[in-house]
Amino acid sequence: MTATIERGSATAPVSSPAKAPKPATPKKSGGFLGSSNGKKAVMAVTGAILVLFLLGHMTGNLKIFLSKDSFDEYAHFLRTMGEPLVPYRTLLTLVEVVLFASVVLHMWAAISLARRASKARPVKYAVKKSQAKGYTTHIMRFGGITIALFVIWHLLDLTFGVVNPAGFDSAPSERLVDGFQPGRWWVTLFYVVAVVMVGLHLRHGLWSMFQTLGWSNGSRYKTLNAVAALVSAVLVLGFLAVPIAVMTGVVK
Repeated sequence: MTATIERGSATAPVSSPAKAPKPATPKKSGGFLGSSNGKKAVMAVTGAILVLFLLGHMTGNLKIFLSKDSFDEYAHFLRTMGEPLVPYRTLLTLVEVVLFASVVLHMWAAISLARRASKARPVKYAVKKSQAKGYTTHIMRFGGITIALFVIWHLLDLTFGVVNPAGFDSAPSERLVDGFQPGRWWVTLFYVVAVVMVGLHLRHGLWSMFQTLGWSNGSRYKTLNAVAALVSAVLVLGFLAVPIAVMTGVVK
């Protein structure tokens, strides 16, 4: 006698597990300007504006070697640019606004990048950084503070005449010469230190700008490095030539 046994399904149908939803990628706040590349771009653009200003300012200062009248004419031209098309001092005010905005944005980008780098590396490296990098960091940090203090003094001294012996109502050339007299050697010393800091800051800043723009490839490395050093040296020597000439009696 044979029994027939009906089999059921050997295995029950297994439903595939539901796919876990992918975690939403957090959106970066601030867009391009909120990114590291955006902040580096801001530093590069504002740095280029400031370098152009320094070159123009240095060229104008050197007119004192031609004559006092030539320097005063240059100072007068800055205030009358665009006349009679635009009112007195309009273009100079616009230049000052652009420069002020450039300085603020430059500092904002630098501080933001420094904070971001610090957060990304909460624990210090076990191996000390090279002396060159440490030197550069100190120059850029404390040099920036020195430059900021110098700019404030420079405006109070030679622009507004508040701390200048010749006073505000004097001619620009008189404020320049009186401001760097031998009796005010400490002012000249502060000026020299600040200008050297500007040069060191500029040397590193130009090289960083070339890197940000993607120009510092292997074939251009030496050339751009030399350009950064040359521009910095020219500005330092150009700005220091005037106070040293007044101190030594070359310009009276």
